[in-house]
Amino acid sequence: MRRSKRALLQTFLSFIFILATALSAAALEVGEKAPDFELDSTKGGKLKLSSLRGKNVLINFYRNDFDPT
Repeated sequence: MRRSKRALLQTFLSFIFILATALSAAALEVGEKAPDFELDSTKGGKLKLSSLRGKNVLINFYRNDFDPT
């Protein structure tokens, strides 16, 4: 995966994690639409979740710190 795509993906996933934490009290039920949000794109401009409508979107949460502790 190219570095710019990886950076965009990490930013996107970080935002999703923050959003999910903030909305944990208002969790979605199966089949409900996720709330729309917007992120800065690594290519300039903005990326909105709603712009991906009709496409498959996978949101994967993972730990980004690989230091053994």
